[in-house]
Amino acid sequence: MKMSIAVTGALCAAAVTTAAIAAKPTTRNRAEIPAEFRWDFSAIYPSWAAWEEGMKEMDARMDAFVKLQGTLAQGPEALLKVYQSFDEIGKLQYRLYRYPQLQRDVDTRDQAVAGRFQRMNAVFAKFDTASAWFTPELLKIPEATATAWLAQTPALAPYRFPILDAYRRKAHVLDDKGERLLSLAGQFNDVPQSIYQELSTSDIKFPSLRLEDGSEVVLSPGNYAALLEKNRNQAERGKAAAAHVGTYGATAHTYAAIYNGTLQRDWYLARSRNFETTLDAALDGNAIPPAVVETLIEATRAGSAPFQRYARLRQKLLGLPSYHLYDAFQPIFRTDKSYPFEQARELALASIAPLGDDYVTKYKRFVSGGRIDLYENDGKRSGAYSAGVYGVGPYMLMNYNDTLDAAFTLAHEAGHSMHTVLSYETQPFVTAGYTIFVAEVASTINERFLLDQMLKQTSDPKERFLLLQHAVDSIVGTFYTQVLFADFELRAHRLVEKGQPLTTDVLNKLYAGLLKEYWGDAVTVDDFYKWTWARISHFFNSPYYVYQYATCFASSAQLYSAMTTGSADSRKAATERYLTLLKSGGNDHPMTQLKKAGVDLTQRATIQAVIDQMDRLVAEMESEAAKIR
Repeated sequence: MKMSIAVTGALCAAAVTTAAIAAKPTTRNRAEIPAEFRWDFSAIYPSWAAWEEGMKEMDARMDAFVKLQGTLAQGPEALLKVYQSFDEIGKLQYRLYRYPQLQRDVDTRDQAVAGRFQRMNAVFAKFDTASAWFTPELLKIPEATATAWLAQTPALAPYRFPILDAYRRKAHVLDDKGERLLSLAGQFNDVPQSIYQELSTSDIKFPSLRLEDGSEVVLSPGNYAALLEKNRNQAERGKAAAAHVGTYGATAHTYAAIYNGTLQRDWYLARSRNFETTLDAALDGNAIPPAVVETLIEATRAGSAPFQRYARLRQKLLGLPSYHLYDAFQPIFRTDKSYPFEQARELALASIAPLGDDYVTKYKRFVSGGRIDLYENDGKRSGAYSAGVYGVGPYMLMNYNDTLDAAFTLAHEAGHSMHTVLSYETQPFVTAGYTIFVAEVASTINERFLLDQMLKQTSDPKERFLLLQHAVDSIVGTFYTQVLFADFELRAHRLVEKGQPLTTDVLNKLYAGLLKEYWGDAVTVDDFYKWTWARISHFFNSPYYVYQYATCFASSAQLYSAMTTGSADSRKAATERYLTLLKSGGNDHPMTQLKKAGVDLTQRATIQAVIDQMDRLVAEMESEAAKIR
């Protein structure tokens, strides 16, 4: 049994005001940003001194837990005691981890906070080793005995799912010595990721590009993204892309060696636990059938026509003689329309009315202030997320900038937070954490509700086009692109499993070939894009992760359709099933949870529904574009 802290999801909002939020601050000095826009950490710990006391408590609890080794066979009360001890340690871990992590993220320059966060990571590693005995010892108890204990001991009921799931996975659990050896290799297993991180961030030197207007830009990731979006000169975009991606190509042999290390590690761990393939090993924890990933890839690759149709539409509207991957970020139409936070919040609130009064009330409480770190400040990390603290609630980070993207990001992350609210309210700690496999369902459904709300409020073809384009770009980024990535890493892992070489040339040809398979002749794939695999951090940091973005998107598309079409009774029933899913946390395998909600990801039709949705949206874009003068 291993503790983990989920990145997405979490909330149980403290009392907050519903008064109007003030205008966006003009300062980047965090101390000058009004308190309602900043996190209040006191609900986790009132001070660093209290956090230090928590660290001492953690040490004491870990020492006490180790002393429980050898007691499980004594009976159901002994088993209950160990699980309850796990719970208390897990709750404490949430607080100890989030307190420095959240504060680090709002000021990455604070080295004292960074040091405390590193201490917490070391504690996690220590507990993994200290608890390595538990599952092997549990599995020495006959399953029939454990089942009988569950039947006769009501207090064990919350642990039914994890106990029975441990027996399901018995064939892949080693004895206590084997589990301890694997746990000791935990930090070593992270070495390829650490090397990649240093090479791709600390040591990388991005080139400068002199533009035709005489200015010079360093092609860092941020500057590069901005150039692709803002520069109207296609030739300059092409030069920028060649230089930026070529920076990774210059050390591609090193990246290939690192990636080979990642794949070899995955293959070693799979075989050490008696799995036939790395895919089997990656999916077993959540009982996902390999056919889910294989069907996802096959159906998406076969359904690339709408993907290509969108590229052709963009080429036509941009008036380009040829269309390249570096043209994908150019706005077709530009707008000065802004979405201040208060407006975006009210739009989001109105959009989720179909989910019922209880959901809306809890949502309103959360987005009104108190748990959202809303605006940029110096030293704050980029991006957005929702992070949970069991017993406290979710903390949501944003860098809100009044754009359309920011409005949708608000809806997205608040969807995660509401998932956590409902899960925490309904589930005991042991089953409160939901899996990544279902996490993005709640966020993308809320985005779709927001899209509908915005489309209802405008008849302007340009504004409608931009809204539809946002939805299509979400499918491109969350579905098609992630499936292409999943296709690449599945093929790369299979090469290693067959003992075939994984050289730079092999990886280049594999990635370039996939680009051509998915994009067809709708895009000119420049040769330098063959090095793109070296830029994708997920390949190195979290193998077999990206496919879940696409499966979540497919699930949300089907659930949304069920909640918004058909008879009133069928819509109501679908909504109740969906809310039950959000309240289910991790009380069952995600595939089972989704089937109860009405989604079967083993069926090709579930994937085809996203492809069909993409085709309809592109057709609507074509229609709106024809009206714009």
